[in-house]
Amino acid sequence: MNTLYKILTFFLFATSFAVAQSVEFEKSNFPDKKDQLKEAKKNLDDGKDAFDLGKKEYDFVLEGFVTKNKYYPVSRKDYQRAGDIYFKQAQPFLIKAQEFNPNNAELNYMLGVISFNLNPQSDAASKYLEKAISLNGKIPADASYFLGWAFQFQLKWDEAIKYYQMQLTLLNADPKENAIAIEDVNKKIAECKVGKTETANPQRVFVDNLGTNINTSYPEYSAFISADESMMVLTARRENSTGGKLDEGDSWPFEDLYQSFKVNGKWTPAQNFGPLVNSPEHDATAGLSGDGTTMFIFKYKEKDGGDIYMSNLVGNSWTKPEHLNKNINSKWHESSVSLSYDAKRLYFISDREGGLGAGDIYYSEKDPKGEWGPAVNAGPMLNTKYGEEGVFIHPDGKTIYFSSKGHGTMGGYDIFKSTFENGKWGEPVNLGYPINGPDDDVFFVISGSGNHGYFASSKQGGYGDKDIYRITFLGPEKPPVVMNEDNLLASVAAPVSEFKAEKIVSSGPKMTILKGVISDAKTYQLLEAVVELIDNSLNEIIASFKSNSTTGKYLVSLPSGKNYGIAVKKDGYLFHSENFDLKASEEFQEVEKNIALKPIEVGQSIVLKNIFFDFDKATIRSESANELDRLIKLLTENPTLKIELGSHTDSKGSDDYNQKLSQARSQSVVTYLIGKGISTDRLVAKGYGETVPVATNDTEAGRQENRRTEFKILSK
Repeated sequence: MNTLYKILTFFLFATSFAVAQSVEFEKSNFPDKKDQLKEAKKNLDDGKDAFDLGKKEYDFVLEGFVTKNKYYPVSRKDYQRAGDIYFKQAQPFLIKAQEFNPNNAELNYMLGVISFNLNPQSDAASKYLEKAISLNGKIPADASYFLGWAFQFQLKWDEAIKYYQMQLTLLNADPKENAIAIEDVNKKIAECKVGKTETANPQRVFVDNLGTNINTSYPEYSAFISADESMMVLTARRENSTGGKLDEGDSWPFEDLYQSFKVNGKWTPAQNFGPLVNSPEHDATAGLSGDGTTMFIFKYKEKDGGDIYMSNLVGNSWTKPEHLNKNINSKWHESSVSLSYDAKRLYFISDREGGLGAGDIYYSEKDPKGEWGPAVNAGPMLNTKYGEEGVFIHPDGKTIYFSSKGHGTMGGYDIFKSTFENGKWGEPVNLGYPINGPDDDVFFVISGSGNHGYFASSKQGGYGDKDIYRITFLGPEKPPVVMNEDNLLASVAAPVSEFKAEKIVSSGPKMTILKGVISDAKTYQLLEAVVELIDNSLNEIIASFKSNSTTGKYLVSLPSGKNYGIAVKKDGYLFHSENFDLKASEEFQEVEKNIALKPIEVGQSIVLKNIFFDFDKATIRSESANELDRLIKLLTENPTLKIELGSHTDSKGSDDYNQKLSQARSQSVVTYLIGKGISTDRLVAKGYGETVPVATNDTEAGRQENRRTEFKILSK
């Protein structure tokens, strides 16, 4: 049988490290403590029985990571899930035995393995295991492996490498039989080398626990946020879970989905979504659209390893989750999902056949019918034979974040970033320490601004098993400055050393978040309206969204590098248009634009912000086609409307010149509409020149507002 650790069936006699002899639980070693020895041996036996069950579970997990002679590195979380129940049962018995006899090699080995499993960052595991090896006793050969792993978790890279090298020496006694185990240890040595480099050059970040409104003594993880950080969905295993049952596998409550909102800069207490979204079984967050209106849910099914479902926010309620089609869900395991900013591409993780590793990144394109098309593997630049997890495509449309056991990690899963440029994904970059560490770092998401990231971790000092943390990214460090004027004055008499570097928040990705509320201009009623996103240079509708039917809220992500048209439409109202010409170099910005739609009534007028003319001419540019088509559709659906097309200029140039230019531009629009079948008697062209400004002509921004074309309803 070719298992990952067949070598574990023999024992290590650590004579070369011996400083003492292992003391066995025998009468000859405790001649005057018969009763105490009997009790200690019973504790040892009871503890060893539970320990062996946990270790058996661990070995079973390792078996599952060897498929077709491929090695998929096991993470501590896999081991922990398999053995922690038994290890927790074993620990108190073994501690009592240890109090009686602290110098038994096998007992120290078992306590070391348990300590590593339950709290790998503490130094208890390494102390027990070092002692086990030094006692020159009969212990399993993986003692040096676990000791190396314990030092890796303590960021003691050189010590970890030393004991991994010791394990290699043992494995190399039969390199053919132990080939997969040798690969495992060599990978861990490589991880330590990466860790040594990354911890020597830490990233400038703040890592903060989100506090008791989000985190509890129960596990919280897999958090997703809207692009503007106003909403969060997460997974938790709390005692009030839907159905109220415990998972027999680990005695934790079943997973449920929770939500929280940011109000006045603070997250509200996380609330359970309730039985419409959650079931009595496992339900976990798998993804959230940037506007916070589409949520993806992982539901565990034993027959296929789990599938992805989708729920939509309609008003204040979420719809019943719907199973995604067979192009996304397979008979294999699908987990995390991320929707592109235009909602036309879905990235997801699957371990289906034909992939490169234990879990690969795939994507699917939405077809004209709105269905998800065939899954496409994202390829070897992103995927490795070691497996990927937790994919997240940023709202900028070209930056992808994901966790990987490959690509050069510090241990387990690390979070990486790749950018799509020149038609391909770039080399993934490790986000570095302290974002990544030797434990699994998975399910990382980042705000639209790029200033904050969110992830789950089992860091010391947290509230429970896993907590959700926020990362604040800082820019390059400035030269240190004196903290205050008093220190500066004091330094004249004596030098001071109390300095601090100025905090600089990174500029983030190059994109714009447009958000706001849509309402009726007369009644102020909040409206559900269609929001279209147009690429003006291609005259293509990139995406179509709806504002919330109850709150009127909308949110649209606009990656830099395009000229965008925004059109807001609802039956019975004049459409509203906006223009965002975002250069490729445009930095992140968040724009709040509340839009009041005007009912179709005589006297109402709107500015056509996506009609463009050649400079200093009346020639309509091709980018205006979508805006003009909307106007044609409005006139066609309301055949009795008569409108005035009015053009305006800024104050540059003479009055006469501006009057003639504006009249010519108005006439160009009328001529275009007539050419598309609109009756001449329904259209009036009017040039206003510079006579009706809506902003100052003293600034470029004001002059740009004054240069406009609008239409007004003359009669119905």
